[in-house]
Amino acid sequence: MLRSVGQRRVTTGSGVDPRVVELRAAVSRLRRELAGHPADFTDRGIAEDELAALDAMAVSGVPEVRRLRRSLLLIAGSIGSVSALSNGLTSVRQAVELFGEPPSDLP
Repeated sequence: MLRSVGQRRVTTGSGVDPRVVELRAAVSRLRRELAGHPADFTDRGIAEDELAALDAMAVSGVPEVRRLRRSLLLIAGSIGSVSALSNGLTSVRQAVELFGEPPSDLP
């Protein structure tokens, strides 16, 4: 199946895109790590909201790459200085990268 962004949908035998499975697992892991992190920092709510948005995009099918990357940047900006969450953030970044680069609309 072709998507509007020119990406071919990849599915496993069960009909589930393995990139979506990986994204959901990485988001879930980081959400758990964030929930268990004792420090309350200013942008925690932003990270929580964007992780929820990433999960919602993944549930809906193959997400828009630009939107994935925007959410990733917001999450990284909001928790980037919390070293205890760096491994989880790296996992989310790697999962987002599985979807490839956004199409270039710039001249």
